[in-house]
Amino acid sequence: RDVDNLPCLQRLFLSFNNISTGFCLSCSFESVCCLADSTSLSDITFDGNPIAQESWYKHTILQNMMQLRQLDMKRITEEERRMASVVAKKEEEKKRESHKQSLLKEKKRLTINNVARKWDLQQNRITNIAANQDRKDSDSSSQDPCQIDGNTISGFPDETGSLDPGLTSALQGLTVTDTHLVEVDGDTLSLYGSGALESLDRNWSVQTAGMVTTVSFTFIEFDEIVQVLPKLKIKFPNSLHLKFKETNLVMLQQFNALAQLRRIDQLTIDPQGNPVVNFTLWKYYVTQNDMIMAERLFGILAHVASSELPQYRLISILGDARKKQFRYLLEAKGKKPGIISEENNDSKRLVGENTNRATLNYTTRDFYNEKLEEIKEKKKFCKMYIEDLVKEATEINMKNEALQKLWPQMFIELVRDAVIEIRNKNSYMKLCLQQIAEQK
Repeated sequence: RDVDNLPCLQRLFLSFNNISTGFCLSCSFESVCCLADSTSLSDITFDGNPIAQESWYKHTILQNMMQLRQLDMKRITEEERRMASVVAKKEEEKKRESHKQSLLKEKKRLTINNVARKWDLQQNRITNIAANQDRKDSDSSSQDPCQIDGNTISGFPDETGSLDPGLTSALQGLTVTDTHLVEVDGDTLSLYGSGALESLDRNWSVQTAGMVTTVSFTFIEFDEIVQVLPKLKIKFPNSLHLKFKETNLVMLQQFNALAQLRRIDQLTIDPQGNPVVNFTLWKYYVTQNDMIMAERLFGILAHVASSELPQYRLISILGDARKKQFRYLLEAKGKKPGIISEENNDSKRLVGENTNRATLNYTTRDFYNEKLEEIKEKKKFCKMYIEDLVKEATEINMKNEALQKLWPQMFIELVRDAVIEIRNKNSYMKLCLQQIAEQK
């Protein structure tokens, strides 16, 4: 300490003094940093110390102590100074890149936590509204096994790890307001937050789009994901694996929406935020790993849906995209009258299976609400129309009843007036001729 205050100091020998701590690759000396400030120092030795064994020792000393002429009793050449400068620049670039990556990693973590907080607030709000509605509708306190627990907070780690002071100071001015995140890591496209779905409208490069085989959805309502599924296969034709985490998968019917996709080899449903995985039969509904068990459990239901319901009722519950397919199957079913019974049974079974697939349809909540409003309007119109018909029929019936009561007296009066009118034949004939002449 304070050695640099010696104005005439030229040679300093620090060999074999166990100097190791306080010397780091960041080109700063904590215990001997004052030596770099000495303008008269030209010869110094650090041999025999642990730091002299490090790979970065020589170029770091030369970079920090430009006035040296000898290091460890060896003259410093211009080539060594140039090499030290090159290495120092590379180390500085490496340090900046590492700092940049650490900053991006921390920003990603903060963004995901921000999306998670927004998701939790949204789920708490939805749960509270549902709970209030349940209390109004019923006094019973039975709990739905698919209900989302409003007190559950999405489990994403908040630990930042050990951050260097420079990174910590940089993060102090980092305010993350993003409510979504899009990340491509290798062959995986990760989407966080509903706003990330808009990224599917980007002009993705052919190389990137072709490289993506896995698409992960996190903190996004499944009903919103359904809207972009057709676009997903167009943008990323090689996507074979879908992951869902915190997407509010709560019922088996939602899996019907995945039937519109082709070549999906793998499906990962994370239990976190997807209560549907608590159903013991959900895997049989989604996959066909156990064909016999799946057919035994759900085959009869599909058969009832496709064959027992009236055609108009079945078409009404199908999506628009599947109505044409269903009609085609029905037409194909009736075009083969002259087939033996065994082949006919096989044909019926095949058509039945295809019909079952055609009936796989899922209506999102928003679309269902729109349809519900449309149905309400139609019901309102029908009700008013029927009320008008009933009112008109009632009035007609009342008039008919009144006519039946008045008709005997009216008939007597008609007959009396007719007899009185033709009582004088000459005057009646003259009156008729006069009326005819007036009409002409």
